[in-house]
Amino acid sequence: MTKEIKMKKIILAMLLLSMSLFAEFKTIDNAAFKKLKKEGVLVIDIRTKGEWKDTGIIEGAHKMTFFSEQGQALLADWFFDLGQLVKDKSEPFIIYCAHASRTSALGQGLMQMGFENVYELKGGIENGWIKAGEKVVKE
Repeated sequence: MTKEIKMKKIILAMLLLSMSLFAEFKTIDNAAFKKLKKEGVLVIDIRTKGEWKDTGIIEGAHKMTFFSEQGQALLADWFFDLGQLVKDKSEPFIIYCAHASRTSALGQGLMQMGFENVYELKGGIENGWIKAGEKVVKE
């Protein structure tokens, strides 16, 4: 292999690596959330059952606990459920939790796994949605 071909391969590899390292999921405000939801974008509430009961959920959200009450990631169950709803890694979906801390970690992981259009609700349901006076559905 010539030096020129080696250099092109190295540059291409660095470019691809930098793209994956800097890929970030998108944080959206309530207005953008409502717009995407109205367009049919899937919404997933990743909080625990206790949180759903205490706070309620955003109408139409799919309840898919990502962390147990003890804070352990429920990877197998969650990714199985996600696969039932999201058939293609380019399909957009929105995730939210209480304050957007858990979705931040999960969103970064999903992007590294190749999901292309992952959104999170800014501030989560409590600091972003409810604090702004938006409605929730209680069970």
